[in-house]
Amino acid sequence: MSIHLQFDFLVDKDKNTMTIRREFRAKRQLVWDAYTKSELLDQWFAPKPFTTKTKHMDFREGGYWLYAMVDPEGKEYWGRTDYQKINPIDHYSALDAFCDDNGDINPELPRANWDVSFQDKGENALVETIVTYKSLTDLETVIKMGMEEGMKLTLEKLDELLQQIQG
Repeated sequence: MSIHLQFDFLVDKDKNTMTIRREFRAKRQLVWDAYTKSELLDQWFAPKPFTTKTKHMDFREGGYWLYAMVDPEGKEYWGRTDYQKINPIDHYSALDAFCDDNGDINPELPRANWDVSFQDKGENALVETIVTYKSLTDLETVIKMGMEEGMKLTLEKLDELLQQIQG
């Protein structure tokens, strides 16, 4: 049985933002856990056929997550998420960047602010992510890198994980 879940990917070139809204067939607490615990993030936070591995996770204000998206040939693409504000199961904000395996940020690639909120939507959870870039050029760079399709595939992996966890 296929159930339609909300997925919106909106680009605002005047504000240099992407807004991603995604509904999940799970309770908000479980979805929050999937976004904030490395043992769950490692199971979904990369578009198929990539996998994810965490090198460091400290989910607290001032903490960070250092991870790699790994392609099927084993090539690693490193990212760093620096957590700024956290309001458990409701919201967190973070600064996201491409980096090396030591967490040193790559200044050649765009960095963005992620504002992620979690809401109840009936029996489901709705996650809204607003990604803000410093410039239109940065925004257009990540769009050309395939951000919309990558997010769609990544969030489908989260759907599968949530279904698996819930039985």
